[in-house]
Amino acid sequence: MSDSAADIKTISFPDQDLLEAVQPLPDGLRGTVWDFRGDPVDVDVADVDAVVLPYLNAQDVLGALSRATNLKLVQAQTTGVDGVAEAVGDDVAIASAAGVHAASTAELAVGLALASLRGIDAAARDQRDARWCHERRLSLADRKVLLVGVGGIGAEISKRLLPFEVELTRVGSKAREDEHGHVHGSDELVELAREAEILIVITPLTEATRGLIDARVLAALPDGALVVNVARGAVVDSDALTREVVSGRISCAIDVFDPEPIPEDHPLWQAENALITPHVGGDTSAFQPRIVRLLKRQLAALGSGTEPENLVQRGRAWS
Repeated sequence: MSDSAADIKTISFPDQDLLEAVQPLPDGLRGTVWDFRGDPVDVDVADVDAVVLPYLNAQDVLGALSRATNLKLVQAQTTGVDGVAEAVGDDVAIASAAGVHAASTAELAVGLALASLRGIDAAARDQRDARWCHERRLSLADRKVLLVGVGGIGAEISKRLLPFEVELTRVGSKAREDEHGHVHGSDELVELAREAEILIVITPLTEATRGLIDARVLAALPDGALVVNVARGAVVDSDALTREVVSGRISCAIDVFDPEPIPEDHPLWQAENALITPHVGGDTSAFQPRIVRLLKRQLAALGSGTEPENLVQRGRAWS
């Protein structure tokens, strides 16, 4: 730990409710509210050493971070930290909220797969018209599932899938073995997709994963396959996905898309084989207590001069 790590004294929170939820702050730390539109409450913006970003639409406020000229740490309330490094540079540490959203996002991934396979979305539409439409649908049991992403959320999805008796194949950035068996490399995706009945995407969005699920991967999927995306929209080629789904060859159940929100005139809205949720993977009743617990641990670390959790960029303070 460098001496600068202990210099963090003033931490801003995006709203008063969150600041109150983490009380009492450790000795030596001061909290303030900064909504990024005006000035922080009761302190000069130059005195802000650490910032907790808002949960929703955090990318919309990243431009304001340059005003905090002594900034040393940015704490996200999301697992992804898209655009933060570009906004603050290499000297500022960045911490994610990894783990906070894992259970909720894993629930949604499995829920989307089940809803699409079993036709729950179609049944909900039929219910409005009092239509009783019995048909044999696919089960999740016995399906060949290709899971792209083996991090914290990927591990939680794996745990929830196995009791459904699926045939699970996992893909990471590189081929390797871990405590659960073999992980395939992303360079094998096209070949692996040829046998996949369900493709679940939960890899982080980086330059390496942008467009990872491209037209070649999607075209390799068998007819009738299902694509579930609970990662970031830009991990999947939106145009290629739309073409495949609108043609009726494959289905999708997606919580994310590029762009968001999906434009009102986009053809996916009208595709009967598309199930869309509005990026709600982590936004459940589990979020608030879990983010508060994480923030309290982070504050305790800062108060004691030790390294906080989930650093995805170490900055000068913890380099």
